[in-house]
Amino acid sequence: MKKVWIFLSLGLAAWILVNNPIVNKYVASIKQSALPAAKQSDPLYQSIIKHASTYEIPPSDAKIDRVWKAIPGYNGLEVDLEASYKNMKKKQVFDEKKLVFIQTKPQVHLDELPPSPIYKGHPEKPMVSFIINVAWGNEYLSEMLATLKRHHVTASFFLEGNWVKENPDLAKMIVSAGHEVGNHSYSHPDMKRLTAPMAREQIKKTNEIIEAATGAKCFWFAPPSGSYRDETIKVAHELNMKTVMWTVDTVDWKKPTPEALINRVMSKIDNGSMVLMHPTASTANSLEQLIKLIEQRNLKIGTVSELMNEERIIK
Repeated sequence: MKKVWIFLSLGLAAWILVNNPIVNKYVASIKQSALPAAKQSDPLYQSIIKHASTYEIPPSDAKIDRVWKAIPGYNGLEVDLEASYKNMKKKQVFDEKKLVFIQTKPQVHLDELPPSPIYKGHPEKPMVSFIINVAWGNEYLSEMLATLKRHHVTASFFLEGNWVKENPDLAKMIVSAGHEVGNHSYSHPDMKRLTAPMAREQIKKTNEIIEAATGAKCFWFAPPSGSYRDETIKVAHELNMKTVMWTVDTVDWKKPTPEALINRVMSKIDNGSMVLMHPTASTANSLEQLIKLIEQRNLKIGTVSELMNEERIIK
Protein backbone atom coordinates (compact mmCIF):
# COMPACT_ATOMS: atom_id res chain seq x y z
CA MET A 1 0.00 0.00 0.00
CA LYS A 2 2.92 2.33 0.81
CA LYS A 3 4.28 1.89 -2.74
CA VAL A 4 0.87 2.69 -4.20
CA TRP A 5 0.72 5.97 -2.25
CA ILE A 6 4.20 6.87 -3.44
CA PHE A 7 3.10 6.35 -7.07
CA LEU A 8 -0.05 8.41 -6.49
CA SER A 9 1.94 11.20 -4.79
CA LEU A 10 4.47 11.31 -7.62
CA GLY A 11 1.66 11.42 -10.18
CA LEU A 12 -0.06 14.31 -8.36
CA ALA A 13 3.20 16.23 -8.07
CA ALA A 14 3.90 15.76 -11.79
CA TRP A 15 0.37 16.91 -12.67
CA ILE A 16 0.76 20.06 -10.57
CA LEU A 17 4.08 20.85 -12.23
CA VAL A 18 2.92 20.43 -15.83
CA ASN A 19 -0.29 22.38 -15.20
CA ASN A 20 1.31 25.25 -13.31
CA PRO A 21 1.37 28.46 -15.43
CA ILE A 22 4.45 29.72 -13.59
CA VAL A 23 6.32 26.52 -14.43
CA ASN A 24 5.13 26.69 -18.05
CA LYS A 25 6.30 30.30 -18.31
CA TYR A 26 9.69 29.36 -16.85
CA VAL A 27 10.10 26.48 -19.33
CA ALA A 28 9.18 28.79 -22.21
CA SER A 29 11.80 31.31 -21.04
CA ILE A 30 14.46 28.58 -21.01
CA LYS A 31 13.53 27.60 -24.57
CA GLN A 32 13.67 31.26 -25.55
CA SER A 33 17.11 31.91 -24.06
CA ALA A 34 18.54 28.82 -25.77
CA LEU A 35 17.57 30.02 -29.26
CA PRO A 36 20.02 31.40 -31.80
CA ALA A 37 19.84 35.19 -32.09
CA ALA A 38 18.15 34.98 -35.53
CA LYS A 39 15.24 32.98 -34.18
CA GLN A 40 14.92 35.12 -31.06
CA SER A 41 13.99 37.98 -33.36
CA ASP A 42 11.92 35.95 -35.85
CA PRO A 43 8.20 36.86 -35.37
CA LEU A 44 6.99 33.51 -36.72
CA TYR A 45 9.25 31.49 -34.44
CA GLN A 46 8.22 33.61 -31.48
CA SER A 47 4.57 33.10 -32.38
CA ILE A 48 5.04 29.31 -32.40
CA ILE A 49 6.68 29.46 -28.97
CA LYS A 50 3.89 31.69 -27.67
CA HIS A 51 1.14 29.34 -28.85
CA ALA A 52 2.92 26.04 -28.10
CA SER A 53 1.67 25.61 -24.54
CA THR A 54 -1.94 25.99 -25.76
CA TYR A 55 -1.66 22.78 -27.78
CA GLU A 56 0.59 20.73 -25.53
CA ILE A 57 -0.87 17.87 -23.47
CA PRO A 58 0.99 16.50 -20.42
CA PRO A 59 1.63 12.74 -20.29
CA SER A 60 -0.46 10.64 -17.91
CA ASP A 61 1.30 8.30 -15.49
CA ALA A 62 0.33 4.67 -14.98
CA LYS A 63 -1.53 4.28 -11.71
CA ILE A 64 -3.50 1.98 -9.46
CA ASP A 65 -7.12 3.05 -9.65
CA ARG A 66 -9.44 2.35 -6.72
CA VAL A 67 -12.02 0.75 -9.03
CA TRP A 68 -10.22 -0.30 -12.21
CA LYS A 69 -6.94 -1.38 -10.56
CA ALA A 70 -3.87 -1.04 -12.85
CA ILE A 71 -4.26 1.64 -15.54
CA PRO A 72 -1.47 2.11 -18.13
CA GLY A 73 0.15 5.47 -18.77
CA TYR A 74 -0.49 7.55 -21.87
CA ASN A 75 1.93 9.75 -23.80
CA GLY A 76 1.53 13.50 -23.86
CA LEU A 77 2.16 15.87 -26.76
CA GLU A 78 4.73 18.62 -27.12
CA VAL A 79 5.17 20.99 -30.04
CA ASP A 80 8.27 20.30 -32.15
CA LEU A 81 9.38 23.91 -32.60
CA GLU A 82 11.89 23.29 -35.39
CA ALA A 83 9.63 21.04 -37.48
CA SER A 84 6.64 23.36 -37.00
CA TYR A 85 8.71 26.39 -37.99
CA LYS A 86 9.92 24.58 -41.10
CA ASN A 87 6.29 23.80 -42.04
CA MET A 88 5.25 27.46 -41.75
CA LYS A 89 8.44 29.19 -42.92
CA LYS A 90 7.42 29.53 -46.57
CA LYS A 91 4.32 31.64 -45.87
CA GLN A 92 5.72 33.18 -42.66
CA VAL A 93 2.30 32.84 -41.03
CA PHE A 94 1.38 30.89 -37.91
CA ASP A 95 -0.96 28.00 -38.84
CA GLU A 96 -2.08 25.56 -36.15
CA LYS A 97 -2.76 22.94 -38.83
CA LYS A 98 0.96 22.90 -39.61
CA LEU A 99 2.10 22.31 -36.05
CA VAL A 100 4.22 19.19 -35.61
CA PHE A 101 4.11 17.29 -32.33
CA ILE A 102 6.37 14.86 -30.55
CA GLN A 103 5.10 12.45 -27.91
CA THR A 104 6.32 12.78 -24.33
CA LYS A 105 6.58 9.78 -22.02
CA PRO A 106 4.99 9.44 -18.59
CA GLN A 107 7.22 9.23 -15.52
CA VAL A 108 5.48 6.11 -14.17
CA HIS A 109 4.93 3.09 -16.44
CA LEU A 110 2.67 0.05 -16.20
CA ASP A 111 5.66 -2.25 -15.59
CA GLU A 112 6.60 -0.20 -12.53
CA LEU A 113 3.29 -0.66 -10.73
CA PRO A 114 2.89 -3.32 -8.03
CA PRO A 115 1.16 -6.56 -9.13
CA SER A 116 -2.46 -5.76 -9.96
CA PRO A 117 -5.11 -6.99 -12.42
CA ILE A 118 -5.92 -4.89 -15.48
CA TYR A 119 -9.53 -4.27 -16.39
CA LYS A 120 -9.15 -1.57 -19.05
CA GLY A 121 -6.76 0.62 -20.98
CA HIS A 122 -6.20 4.33 -20.47
CA PRO A 123 -9.54 6.20 -20.43
CA GLU A 124 -8.27 8.80 -22.91
CA LYS A 125 -7.06 6.30 -25.51
CA PRO A 126 -9.65 5.86 -28.30
CA MET A 127 -8.98 2.16 -28.70
CA VAL A 128 -10.62 -1.07 -27.53
CA SER A 129 -9.55 -4.72 -27.52
CA PHE A 130 -11.32 -7.99 -28.17
CA ILE A 131 -10.33 -10.62 -25.60
CA ILE A 132 -11.28 -14.01 -27.03
CA ASN A 133 -10.92 -16.87 -24.55
CA VAL A 134 -10.54 -20.22 -26.30
CA ALA A 135 -11.04 -23.58 -24.59
CA TRP A 136 -13.78 -24.86 -26.93
CA GLY A 137 -15.83 -23.63 -29.90
CA ASN A 138 -13.55 -24.81 -32.71
CA GLU A 139 -16.44 -24.79 -35.18
CA TYR A 140 -16.74 -20.98 -34.97
CA LEU A 141 -13.08 -20.01 -35.06
CA SER A 142 -12.62 -20.02 -38.84
CA GLU A 143 -15.62 -17.74 -39.36
CA MET A 144 -14.44 -15.32 -36.67
CA LEU A 145 -10.91 -15.25 -38.07
CA ALA A 146 -12.29 -14.56 -41.55
CA THR A 147 -14.38 -11.65 -40.24
CA LEU A 148 -11.43 -10.15 -38.37
CA LYS A 149 -9.24 -10.47 -41.47
CA ARG A 150 -11.88 -8.88 -43.69
CA HIS A 151 -11.95 -5.81 -41.46
CA HIS A 152 -8.18 -5.72 -40.81
CA VAL A 153 -8.72 -6.17 -37.08
CA THR A 154 -6.30 -7.92 -34.74
CA ALA A 155 -7.48 -9.42 -31.45
CA SER A 156 -5.99 -11.11 -28.40
CA PHE A 157 -6.82 -14.82 -28.17
CA PHE A 158 -6.29 -16.32 -24.71
CA LEU A 159 -5.69 -20.03 -25.20
CA GLU A 160 -6.18 -22.88 -22.77
CA GLY A 161 -3.07 -25.07 -22.68
CA ASN A 162 -4.93 -28.36 -22.99
CA TRP A 163 -6.86 -26.97 -25.98
CA VAL A 164 -3.59 -25.99 -27.70
CA LYS A 165 -2.20 -29.46 -27.04
CA GLU A 166 -5.21 -30.99 -28.81
CA ASN A 167 -5.50 -28.31 -31.53
CA PRO A 168 -1.99 -27.09 -32.42
CA ASP A 169 -2.97 -26.34 -36.03
CA LEU A 170 -5.77 -24.01 -34.94
CA ALA A 171 -3.41 -22.27 -32.53
CA LYS A 172 -0.91 -21.79 -35.37
CA MET A 173 -3.70 -20.45 -37.58
CA ILE A 174 -4.52 -17.76 -35.01
CA VAL A 175 -0.89 -16.63 -34.73
CA SER A 176 -0.32 -16.83 -38.50
CA ALA A 177 -3.29 -14.49 -38.98
CA GLY A 178 -1.41 -11.84 -37.00
CA HIS A 179 -3.31 -12.09 -33.75
CA GLU A 180 -1.86 -11.94 -30.27
CA VAL A 181 -2.06 -15.00 -28.01
CA GLY A 182 -2.25 -15.06 -24.24
CA ASN A 183 -2.42 -17.64 -21.47
CA HIS A 184 -5.81 -18.94 -20.25
CA SER A 185 -4.44 -21.62 -17.85
CA TYR A 186 -3.89 -25.25 -18.75
CA SER A 187 -7.08 -26.98 -17.61
CA HIS A 188 -9.48 -24.12 -16.87
CA PRO A 189 -9.46 -24.46 -13.06
CA ASP A 190 -10.80 -21.99 -10.50
CA MET A 191 -7.50 -20.15 -9.96
CA LYS A 192 -8.79 -18.63 -6.74
CA ARG A 193 -8.74 -22.08 -5.13
CA LEU A 194 -5.23 -23.03 -6.26
CA THR A 195 -2.09 -22.81 -4.15
CA ALA A 196 0.76 -20.70 -5.52
CA PRO A 197 2.71 -23.76 -6.81
CA MET A 198 -0.41 -25.10 -8.51
CA ALA A 199 -1.14 -21.72 -10.13
CA ARG A 200 2.47 -21.45 -11.29
CA GLU A 201 2.27 -24.91 -12.87
CA GLN A 202 -0.95 -24.02 -14.72
CA ILE A 203 0.58 -20.85 -16.17
CA LYS A 204 4.07 -22.20 -16.94
CA LYS A 205 2.82 -25.37 -18.61
CA THR A 206 0.49 -23.37 -20.85
CA ASN A 207 3.24 -20.91 -21.81
CA GLU A 208 5.48 -23.79 -22.83
CA ILE A 209 2.80 -25.52 -24.90
CA ILE A 210 1.76 -22.31 -26.68
CA GLU A 211 5.35 -21.41 -27.52
CA ALA A 212 6.11 -24.95 -28.72
CA ALA A 213 3.02 -24.99 -30.96
CA THR A 214 3.11 -21.45 -32.34
CA GLY A 215 6.51 -19.92 -31.55
CA ALA A 216 4.75 -17.09 -29.71
CA LYS A 217 5.53 -16.05 -26.15
CA CYS A 218 2.75 -15.05 -23.79
CA PHE A 219 2.90 -11.83 -21.77
CA TRP A 220 -0.74 -11.71 -20.66
CA PHE A 221 -2.65 -14.09 -18.42
CA ALA A 222 -6.47 -14.28 -18.30
CA PRO A 223 -7.75 -16.43 -15.41
CA PRO A 224 -10.73 -18.66 -16.31
CA SER A 225 -14.07 -17.08 -15.35
CA GLY A 226 -12.14 -14.10 -14.01
CA SER A 227 -11.49 -15.97 -10.78
CA TYR A 228 -8.30 -15.05 -8.92
CA ARG A 229 -6.86 -13.98 -5.61
CA ASP A 230 -3.92 -11.71 -4.82
CA GLU A 231 -1.53 -14.66 -4.83
CA THR A 232 -2.62 -15.54 -8.39
CA ILE A 233 -1.65 -12.06 -9.58
CA LYS A 234 1.70 -12.28 -7.79
CA VAL A 235 2.51 -15.67 -9.34
CA ALA A 236 1.81 -14.31 -12.84
CA HIS A 237 3.91 -11.23 -12.01
CA GLU A 238 6.82 -13.44 -10.95
CA LEU A 239 6.58 -15.12 -14.36
CA ASN A 240 6.83 -11.65 -16.00
CA MET A 241 3.17 -11.70 -16.95
CA LYS A 242 0.31 -9.32 -16.25
CA THR A 243 -3.19 -10.48 -15.38
CA VAL A 244 -5.95 -9.31 -17.72
CA MET A 245 -9.65 -9.15 -16.89
CA TRP A 246 -12.28 -7.30 -18.96
CA THR A 247 -14.37 -4.14 -19.07
CA VAL A 248 -17.36 -5.37 -21.08
CA ASP A 249 -18.67 -8.96 -21.10
CA THR A 250 -20.62 -10.23 -24.12
CA VAL A 251 -21.96 -13.11 -21.97
CA ASP A 252 -21.98 -14.98 -25.28
CA TRP A 253 -21.93 -18.37 -23.53
CA LYS A 254 -25.59 -17.75 -22.64
CA LYS A 255 -26.36 -17.78 -26.39
CA PRO A 256 -27.85 -14.28 -26.72
CA THR A 257 -29.23 -13.15 -30.06
CA PRO A 258 -26.84 -11.01 -32.13
CA GLU A 259 -29.04 -7.97 -31.38
CA ALA A 260 -28.87 -8.56 -27.62
CA LEU A 261 -25.12 -9.12 -27.69
CA ILE A 262 -24.46 -6.00 -29.77
CA ASN A 263 -26.71 -3.84 -27.58
CA ARG A 264 -24.99 -5.10 -24.44
CA VAL A 265 -21.55 -4.22 -25.78
CA MET A 266 -22.38 -0.91 -27.44
CA SER A 267 -24.21 0.39 -24.36
CA LYS A 268 -21.04 0.03 -22.29
CA ILE A 269 -18.06 0.36 -24.62
CA ASP A 270 -15.78 3.38 -24.31
CA ASN A 271 -12.14 4.45 -24.59
CA GLY A 272 -9.89 1.69 -23.28
CA SER A 273 -12.55 -1.02 -23.06
CA MET A 274 -11.61 -4.68 -23.23
CA VAL A 275 -14.47 -6.81 -24.59
CA LEU A 276 -14.65 -10.41 -23.42
CA MET A 277 -15.89 -12.99 -25.91
CA HIS A 278 -15.57 -16.66 -26.88
CA PRO A 279 -15.84 -18.62 -30.13
CA THR A 280 -19.62 -19.04 -30.05
CA ALA A 281 -22.42 -18.78 -32.60
CA SER A 282 -23.63 -15.57 -30.94
CA THR A 283 -20.25 -13.86 -31.29
CA ALA A 284 -19.55 -15.23 -34.77
CA ASN A 285 -22.91 -13.87 -35.97
CA SER A 286 -22.42 -10.50 -34.24
CA LEU A 287 -18.76 -9.80 -34.92
CA GLU A 288 -19.00 -8.00 -38.25
CA GLN A 289 -21.71 -5.58 -37.13
CA LEU A 290 -19.93 -5.06 -33.82
CA ILE A 291 -16.71 -4.05 -35.58
CA LYS A 292 -18.56 -1.60 -37.83
CA LEU A 293 -20.41 0.05 -34.92
CA ILE A 294 -17.25 0.36 -32.82
CA GLU A 295 -15.33 1.95 -35.68
CA GLN A 296 -18.23 4.33 -36.34
CA ARG A 297 -17.58 5.68 -32.83
CA ASN A 298 -14.03 6.50 -33.93
CA LEU A 299 -12.59 3.80 -31.72
CA LYS A 300 -9.71 1.71 -33.04
CA ILE A 301 -9.62 -2.02 -32.34
CA GLY A 302 -6.26 -3.49 -31.37
CA THR A 303 -4.59 -6.18 -29.31
CA VAL A 304 -4.18 -5.95 -25.55
CA SER A 305 -0.51 -5.06 -26.08
CA GLU A 306 -1.48 -2.21 -28.40
CA LEU A 307 -4.11 -0.98 -25.97
CA MET A 308 -1.69 -1.09 -23.03
CA ASN A 309 1.19 0.69 -24.72
CA GLU A 310 1.63 4.40 -24.07
CA GLU A 311 1.50 5.49 -27.71
CA ARG A 312 -0.95 8.36 -28.09
CA ILE A 313 -3.44 8.00 -30.94
CA ILE A 314 -3.52 11.22 -32.96
CA LYS A 315 -6.90 11.81 -34.56
